[in-house]
Amino acid sequence: MELQEEKPKYGEPRKYDPSFKGPIYNRGCTDIICCILFIICILGYVAVGILAWSQGDPRKVIYPTDSRGQFCGQTGTPLETKPLLFYFNIMKCASPMVLLEFQCPTTQICVEKCPDKFMTLLKAHTNKEDFKYYKNFCKDGLNDQMVNRVLDILMSRLCPAMLIPSKPFTRRCFPALGLKGGKITVGNESTFNDGQGNIRNAEDLVAGVKNATVVIEARQVAMKIFEDYTHSWYWILLGLVIALLISLLFIVLLRYLAGIMVWVMIVMVILVIGYGIFHCSMEYVSLKSEPGSNVTLKDLGFQTDFTVYLHIRQTWLAFIIILSIVELIIILLLIFLRNRLLVAIALIKEASRAIGYVMSALFYPLFTFALLAMVIAYWAVTAVFLSTSNQPIYKVFNETACEYSRNTCAPANYSTSIMKSQCPDSQCLFAFYGGETAYHKYLIGLQFYNVFLFFWCANFVTALGQMTLAGAFASYYWAFVKPGDMPAFPIFASLGRSLRYHTGSLAFGSLILSIVQIIRVLLEYIDHKLQGTQNKITKFLLCCLKCCFWCVEKFIKFLNRNAYIMVAIYGKNFCTSARDAFFLLMRNMIRVAVLDKVTDFLLFLGKLLIVGIVGIFAFFFFSGKVKAFENTAPTLNYYWVPILTVMVCSYLIAHGFFSVYAMCVDTLFLCFCEDLERNDGSAARPYYMSASLHDVLFENKAVGETESNKSLQHQPEDQEIQMKRQQFPRQEKDEDV
Repeated sequence: MELQEEKPKYGEPRKYDPSFKGPIYNRGCTDIICCILFIICILGYVAVGILAWSQGDPRKVIYPTDSRGQFCGQTGTPLETKPLLFYFNIMKCASPMVLLEFQCPTTQICVEKCPDKFMTLLKAHTNKEDFKYYKNFCKDGLNDQMVNRVLDILMSRLCPAMLIPSKPFTRRCFPALGLKGGKITVGNESTFNDGQGNIRNAEDLVAGVKNATVVIEARQVAMKIFEDYTHSWYWILLGLVIALLISLLFIVLLRYLAGIMVWVMIVMVILVIGYGIFHCSMEYVSLKSEPGSNVTLKDLGFQTDFTVYLHIRQTWLAFIIILSIVELIIILLLIFLRNRLLVAIALIKEASRAIGYVMSALFYPLFTFALLAMVIAYWAVTAVFLSTSNQPIYKVFNETACEYSRNTCAPANYSTSIMKSQCPDSQCLFAFYGGETAYHKYLIGLQFYNVFLFFWCANFVTALGQMTLAGAFASYYWAFVKPGDMPAFPIFASLGRSLRYHTGSLAFGSLILSIVQIIRVLLEYIDHKLQGTQNKITKFLLCCLKCCFWCVEKFIKFLNRNAYIMVAIYGKNFCTSARDAFFLLMRNMIRVAVLDKVTDFLLFLGKLLIVGIVGIFAFFFFSGKVKAFENTAPTLNYYWVPILTVMVCSYLIAHGFFSVYAMCVDTLFLCFCEDLERNDGSAARPYYMSASLHDVLFENKAVGETESNKSLQHQPEDQEIQMKRQQFPRQEKDEDV
């Protein structure tokens, strides 16, 4: 009985194929079903956007709404000249229902300006001038003939019983509370007349003001941040242009001075983080004698004015600890990987040579940025219009017991309704935006669809960039004579192949990644909802799930990236390409673990350096720490807003440019592994790799195998291959590059 030959665990190595000359041009469409599904979903996404734009109204986010659901200060409406919202009785906002229903149970109207003095209706009706002033804070329908009918006015709720000195705050009038002699005052008075003959303390207003401001506190912060953006957007753009130029300069210098630039990046990153530790230490020491600086972050709690945290020593201590840990990790990694750095630098040099032949690849990230900007803008606009496409909902608000309390009502005919007759003191007031139609019931589903398609489209754009760059660099590697055997425009040729033949494969890979990402979003949402629970088992399971799906996402990103390289070269479907890429990497596991990740780490240091340089300049400019910029820098509520914006966007810009190098390294690495399996360096089967790349990666293989099994059994074979290379040199045009 013959023994069957056991198949290799990770598939058969590639065989020599004399017709193979790199990316295959005669290919067919792949993953057609997923392509059709993606197109249908995109059409559905457009339909959702059109529906949202036809139903939504962004004014609901910007302008306050009175008791009738009208927008205060909206241009082109009768309330255009009345931008502020006035509460008839702010003390009613102290009710717990305010926080539950986000609506104060008192009449609210739009006014031109807030009241600036104490006044009651009982007192104002005796003076013509006072009553004229008082009418500015009453509903329409009040006339001079009603001046002596105070009780009728109050019963009809045409006017408030009293006016309190107020100040505008987020387009709303709130009592001008202050502190005098240790007592809370309003309009410099500790007491006031409530309009019904009672003398009240100013402290009674605090609860109402607090509840009303809690409802709009998030909007207040958002409006301040938006205001900061309007004052600093041009400086932010300037910072991003600087980040763009620095990133481009680094890439160009890497092209010609790869070895020097890598060492410069390593040293500069250590110095920049070291300066951050020094600066935070100086701030920590300088606050030692400041009163109140020893308050802990836990005792301080959440503050809308985030600059308060910068006056606390514990904040700077946290910064020192975080930066020190990052610095220590980087130094330890550099020490641990010291034997691999030279090999990784050599691979980056080879990538620089490839980019030298495909210079247009350096500008491809701009195309990716433009597509991603379109995707993000469409998602954001659609989300805003969906969230504002509800209808105004009115509910019954009352002061005494009423069976219809908090029921929905119609303000047009409420005065003649049964609810009004049984609850005479009740009112039909605007409560919130909602709806009971089928469209409004499925708004949450449409928002979920909007988020999912955002992930899918964003991942598709990223995948398109990876496959395009992979096809271009594969054309470089498999060109026996460079650049003679390369296509005239490798980037455009690869982009055309990707869109024409492999839209389905791109959609398939990005769909799998999007499903994992949306699961992570749902887990974060569930975790947020369960923050108050004391069930430790639930928290533990949720934490495990979040960790597992984080790992799954990282693995899928890694697998997709290599699958796109194989699709770009061979034109096969996504699953086949992912399997081939995985088996190829497993057959070369030592090289992957030792070399590829070290290169990624060095490129990551380059991104950190660019972010650090731009962030330091932004900090000194926007914070006013440098006297030369005191009169130039804009006045901001939160100077950290433009700083963080510049730093985050700088990282994205640097990531976009360095991703070209990362994709080039990954493509060359896979092509190199395939080259070793297909060819043996003889005259009949010569290697396509350059002599320098061969020497670098074979040296790395020998070192890796020596450390893993202390064996030198592969070295004679490597020397034999090297002798064959010397015996049959290739006629390349890039040896002197």
